[in-house]
Amino acid sequence: MRTNSGIEVQSVYTPENEDGEPAPGAFPFTRGIYPDMYRGRLWTMRQYAGFGTAEQTNERFRYLLQNGQTGLSVAFDLPTQMGYDSDAEIASGEVGRVGVAIDSLEDMRCLFEGIPLQQVSTSMTINSTAAILLALYVAVADERGVRRDRLAGTVQNDVLKEYIARGTYIYPVENSLRLVTDVIAFSSEELPKWNPISISGYHIREAGATAPQELAFTFANGLEYVARAVDAGLDIETFAPRLSFFFAAHNDLLEEVAKFRAARRLWATLLREHHEASEESCRLRFHTQTGGSTLSAQQPLNNVVRVTIQALAAALGGSQSLHTNGYDEALALPTEKAAKLALRTQQIIASESGITRTADPLGGSYYIEALTDEIERLSLDYLQKIDELGGAPRALEYMAEEIHNAAYEVQLEVEAGSREVVGVNVHAEEEDPLHVRKPDYHTLEQKQIARLGSLKKERQDLEVRAQLEEVRSVARGEENLMPQLISAVKADVTLGELSNALRSEWGTYDG
Repeated sequence: MRTNSGIEVQSVYTPENEDGEPAPGAFPFTRGIYPDMYRGRLWTMRQYAGFGTAEQTNERFRYLLQNGQTGLSVAFDLPTQMGYDSDAEIASGEVGRVGVAIDSLEDMRCLFEGIPLQQVSTSMTINSTAAILLALYVAVADERGVRRDRLAGTVQNDVLKEYIARGTYIYPVENSLRLVTDVIAFSSEELPKWNPISISGYHIREAGATAPQELAFTFANGLEYVARAVDAGLDIETFAPRLSFFFAAHNDLLEEVAKFRAARRLWATLLREHHEASEESCRLRFHTQTGGSTLSAQQPLNNVVRVTIQALAAALGGSQSLHTNGYDEALALPTEKAAKLALRTQQIIASESGITRTADPLGGSYYIEALTDEIERLSLDYLQKIDELGGAPRALEYMAEEIHNAAYEVQLEVEAGSREVVGVNVHAEEEDPLHVRKPDYHTLEQKQIARLGSLKKERQDLEVRAQLEEVRSVARGEENLMPQLISAVKADVTLGELSNALRSEWGTYDG
């Protein structure tokens, strides 16, 4: 490969004395998990999408695929995330508002209508109901005759961060961890190309955490999931290579690059120390999303620049997958125009910036190396404190409080003007507002409820009751729940009914 001026570019650059970090592709992977990084394969370009009904979201998926997107990423509405059907009283006013409403197998069929599941990689941002959404996805594949070993993608399935940063939890911690482990075990057996968990620092960072807190709290949760799977009898080498992570990219470009480099080294070292894991298991693979909390409603076109800086950080830091936010997302769900520009941002970085020609382009910078070391050190300090408290499940309150304090400090800095935000507290002149057309959510909700009502009238009630009783029976024991959940959704048992069955056995988390 050559620069635009014809200068030859090496696949990797190292110090002349070779005393620096090991090369990309070598433990502990600070410089990248593959020797040639993006010269061999670009990151997967995903755009997060979920709109009201399955039909609308399917339309956006097709639009993005036609414009060069290489993977799908599904956003679900709050009732789906919290385990309620669209016709539940508590769901009123929330159906389809922050993502797509998925109540049943019929909805999942519509969501992926005309999309070849064996050819796309699908990421689903779902946690407490992750097992049910995965069951629905597998059921659709089974109907179409797509072999399970051909399915590729990720289900987030990271419930611990819900207790500390996001809030869409349902069950007590131990029961939730049982579901997480069941998904990991089932995927290891049935879905060899599927990532059964995406351990998420993104929501931790979006809640206000610093970069070192993002890594430390994410890895504390990750170590807990690994330990649970090992305790359940799984060989770490059968599931660790399919673990994935999900980080945020914020505006401090070089700190974010250093964070991603520190993350690889830290995770590899932790898995080697705790579980004597192989190099393959120690490779940190991660998806990145640009920072939603960094977007401003004021002067929203400025967000195009913010997203570009953040996407550069992700690519310079070696992300395997990337979502770029639309410039209008601080106001509403992104328009087609904004989503297309966000995708083009990734494509321009990949095709025109030149940063993909060599692995770890910023490696060796005095500043980058010092930042990498310091972020790792600060993260280890937090991890030691969490370990002293007894591990992630016992340190939930501590982590939540640390995030709260960090977010509060940032807000004070913004209000005082010591942390500048262009268009908000500096260069904040008035301008005409950006008018974004919002969906008619009331009509969408009524349409979704009507479809669900028709399903419930037409299905076999005796079979539904039998399937729910079997789910409750398995929940009381120690069998893996995934096969029974798949059987249930194929009988048109709904997401809300399955969640309620588990609530009846396990109760709910009350803090």
